[in-house]
Amino acid sequence: MTVSLQKHGQIAVVTIDNPPVNATSHAVRLGLQNALHQTTQDDDVQSVVLHCAGRTFVAGADITEFGAPPQDPSLPDLLAQIEAAPKPWVAAIHGTSLGGGLETALVCHYRIADPAAKLALPEVTLGLIPGAGGTVRLPRLIAPEQAVEMIAGGKPVTAARALELGLIDQIASADLLGEAIALAEGATRRAPLTMRPFIAVTSQDTWDNAAQKIKTKARGQTSPIAAITALENALKMDAPAALAAERALFEELRDSDQCKALRHIFFAERATAQAGRIKGVAATPLSQVGVVGGGTMGAGIAAACLLAGYPVTLIERNNEAAVAGRDRVLATLDQSLKRGVLTTAAHLQAVENFHISTNYTALSDADLVIEAVFEDMQVKIDVLTALEAAVRPDAILATNTSYLDINVMAAALTRPSRVIGLHFFSPAHIMKLLEIVVTDSVDDQTTATAFAFAKRLKKIAVRAKVGEGFIANRIMSAYRREAEYMLEDGAMPWDIDTAMRKFGFPMGIFEMQDLAGLDISWAMRKRLNATRDRTQRYVDIGDKLCEGGHFGRKTGRGYYDYSDSGKARPSAETRALIMAESRRKGITRVQISDKAIMARILGRIRSEAAMLLHEGIARCADDIDVVMVNAFGFPRWTGGPMFHTSGQD
Repeated sequence: MTVSLQKHGQIAVVTIDNPPVNATSHAVRLGLQNALHQTTQDDDVQSVVLHCAGRTFVAGADITEFGAPPQDPSLPDLLAQIEAAPKPWVAAIHGTSLGGGLETALVCHYRIADPAAKLALPEVTLGLIPGAGGTVRLPRLIAPEQAVEMIAGGKPVTAARALELGLIDQIASADLLGEAIALAEGATRRAPLTMRPFIAVTSQDTWDNAAQKIKTKARGQTSPIAAITALENALKMDAPAALAAERALFEELRDSDQCKALRHIFFAERATAQAGRIKGVAATPLSQVGVVGGGTMGAGIAAACLLAGYPVTLIERNNEAAVAGRDRVLATLDQSLKRGVLTTAAHLQAVENFHISTNYTALSDADLVIEAVFEDMQVKIDVLTALEAAVRPDAILATNTSYLDINVMAAALTRPSRVIGLHFFSPAHIMKLLEIVVTDSVDDQTTATAFAFAKRLKKIAVRAKVGEGFIANRIMSAYRREAEYMLEDGAMPWDIDTAMRKFGFPMGIFEMQDLAGLDISWAMRKRLNATRDRTQRYVDIGDKLCEGGHFGRKTGRGYYDYSDSGKARPSAETRALIMAESRRKGITRVQISDKAIMARILGRIRSEAAMLLHEGIARCADDIDVVMVNAFGFPRWTGGPMFHTSGQD
């Protein structure tokens, strides 16, 4: 049974058991409605406790029902019935209470949570707003400024924060269900939230600032703006009118292109993990991880592993470099503590799990070693060869290369079946994407272990075959070249970046290059220069900036000028260089509109993606969408470039 009922004296315990996340499917809704009728009619029942079996409270709606004909009872109608119940209901929350799950908790008259519970209304991530009363009930329980942050931002709050806000009544100390029953035993029925007044905003300026911040972050996504509208309705309408307005907005969004696109990317991200599983092959348990290279990327990888609970040894070429790498890692751990990502105890454990060394023998017990040294083939082969001599024969050796041929690296070793690519994106402890690059010789167990490792790191893993730049960087290099062509044809870097931001990217291609460092792509171009197709158009602008020592933000100059307190502004020097290059090549410059800029960029992304699919480097179009959304900020609400362009034919 998806919903069962047991009595503990005068307390009825209603349990939802709908694995894996107790979603509010039709069967669950029917079961809750039946339980409501039974407890209402049973004179021996004084109060009701609602709790869930398994690892979580209700973690949202059943997304598979979207687009299907509605089946009664609808969630809004069911929740209105529970809210109007003559006997008090107590929600016992553990795991996550998300979306319709939190809306279910809100109609209960009391809420108690496990200390580790998290609560959220994340519907905006699927292009929606709460559609079962969340925008109306929440601002009658917590301040509207906090309510808009939860609803339009979609991020979860901890149990401690929920208690501080007034979202829950109590945090359980040990036995959640037992303490929920105890709370129910003394409970009297409270007035439903829809019969209470909303909490007034602190000031109009505070509200306006909070709303403006959300609108700026939305970058073209409509659901955060709709969330603000729904909350404003809740603050000026009576509850029935606000509930009706919320539902109308929800249904409009549910049928929108953005909602369809966000559902697409939601399922595509989950499908990549399934694709990485190799039937019948068990992953090797990993107990010790090594990282070679303590620069920005290596330190980020080490921090990501420590945050996932792995003991990590970081290797550098000398003591000075090792200490610098250690400081980078510890600074990241400290920031994670400040942001609440780590508890004090977890932070202490992570620091204790971290070691540095200048000798590969320190990795003799490592199960997995990831090299993150300079992007040079011979340097990487030398490191991997030395590692192979130092580690156990069954240890996995991984390279974080962004572009180089991992088949060549693997062929240089005596155990190529244990070599794989783990391509992280910077900052490695934050960015969700991990490209798992499988060589021609890698064995299934190594591949299965890489996917299990990614899951432990809470990364979205996408499988790729060996090829220049794999999936992400190959596509990025292609549209970067197209953007460079446009520099000579008539656009300036800031024109192209503005068009990309208007489309929904968090930053443009030239801003991104300045941030990463122009010397990185310059080194790649120099490496490929000997084999470059001389018939292909080549733009020298980036090379000439680098030849002048202008590597981006870190040198104060790149495509932009950062001399004004680090703030990016159009560079007169870059403008002059671009104009000179157009003249030198005899190109008549023509102004390029935002629409034309994006048409060229999207066209280049699509054509390069088609080649990746044809060559078998990318498994499917959905994987390309996942990569581009999570690596380079392609607007999530478009579903990714392949989903987006499929609707443009």
